[in-house]
Amino acid sequence: MAAKNQQNLHIAVLPWLAFGHIIPYLELSKHIAQKGHRISFISTPRNIDRLPKLPPHLSSSIALVKIPLPRIAELPENAEATMDIHAGQMGLLKKAFDALEPGLTRFLEDSRPDWIIYDFAAHWVPPVAVRLGISRAFFFIINAWFLGFFGATDTLISGSDYRTKPEDFMVPPKWVKFETKVAFRRFEAEWSDGASKSNESGFSDYYRIGKVIAGCEAILIRHCNEFEPEWLTLLEELHHRPVIPLGLMPPKVQDHSTNNDANHTVWTGIKNWLNRQNKGSVVYVALGSEVTPSQDQVVELAHGLELSGVPFFWVLRKVSASESKPVELPNGFEERVSGRGMVWRSWAPQVEILKHASVGGFLSHCGWSSIVEGLMYGNPLITLPFLVDQGLNSRVIVEKQLGVEIPRNEQDGTYTRKWVADSVKLVMVGEEGRKFQERAQEMSLVFGDEELHRRYIDTAIQFLQNHTMP
Repeated sequence: MAAKNQQNLHIAVLPWLAFGHIIPYLELSKHIAQKGHRISFISTPRNIDRLPKLPPHLSSSIALVKIPLPRIAELPENAEATMDIHAGQMGLLKKAFDALEPGLTRFLEDSRPDWIIYDFAAHWVPPVAVRLGISRAFFFIINAWFLGFFGATDTLISGSDYRTKPEDFMVPPKWVKFETKVAFRRFEAEWSDGASKSNESGFSDYYRIGKVIAGCEAILIRHCNEFEPEWLTLLEELHHRPVIPLGLMPPKVQDHSTNNDANHTVWTGIKNWLNRQNKGSVVYVALGSEVTPSQDQVVELAHGLELSGVPFFWVLRKVSASESKPVELPNGFEERVSGRGMVWRSWAPQVEILKHASVGGFLSHCGWSSIVEGLMYGNPLITLPFLVDQGLNSRVIVEKQLGVEIPRNEQDGTYTRKWVADSVKLVMVGEEGRKFQERAQEMSLVFGDEELHRRYIDTAIQFLQNHTMP
């Protein structure tokens, strides 16, 4: 790569087909567009149509590019994102994603952007971009310890990992020389073991990540030196490429105060309920858009919240479209907790809720975005990890004394109502709870420092400007 003078760039952006990926990619696009650069944000038609509305001042700088998703017979009709399928169909969705290659190639040939920023699944993008003289960056939306846990580039591509069984993933990997508790528990390790094996797409997730790293000129990552910095150094040692931290990209609180805002009525109803609760007394409960807990898991969680005696606001999203039967709450649960607990079954403004003075804790699946949103307002976490990175994230939160993890059966991941209740009370009440809350408040000075994280973005954009292919 050759350095260039300051210039306005055209950058193509291609996230994986999950809204937990699409939204961070869109937020990064907004940051870049605000600096005067032009973005082509690429996804499938239905996903583009489901995006939040762009700010008016950026609408001319961000072009939303629709490339139709080729039909895979085994997938549900109109399934274009992970929220439209069940876990067993993930390999098929990756197969459909790979079939986007001809459409993306035509777009790149016609538009010739300066850079393409792409996600973990797009292993076929680098050869196309190299042929067309387009610079390449891999944006990893999760943190540095999760990527570091995978190992070196060549190991990922070859599949020659020394870890050959789930138990091998239950201890920190041998290439991590510093002290850490980052490792999977027994019931989580099956996922990591499975990620190293090919699925219906013909490729493993490890192979995909290895190829996108091998083909990139820089790794952009949602991490900062002020939190677990050793992992950033490790990534450069493992992959021999510049690792550019983007900061934590804390979201901005949306203004729902005007009547012409479509979400005004929703936020007003929630805020009125929160206003009636004591300061710092409410635990906010949300398991993210990708987690679909089973009937038994929902029942035990409900009983646990009831047993805790702690006020709660629970966003209970509907199960995925592929499920035939929605989960049900225990009989009489909502009547018994009336006034103390609220179950909300539709979209809720998570950041605004977490900022509210009555909220004092966050029972979370421990997705990286949710961790950032919780800690930026000083809310300690009660963690209940389910998928992919969430278990490793939870280990770090507990190690940093920013919350507790709900105990689980090591073999199958089940939990009891008592374990839920005890964990909630530990964080939300008493002297021990105050310690967690004080620690989370201290960490909010890092997670909520907008100026700090804006500087990270500015530095990353400067890198893109100075390292565009000639």
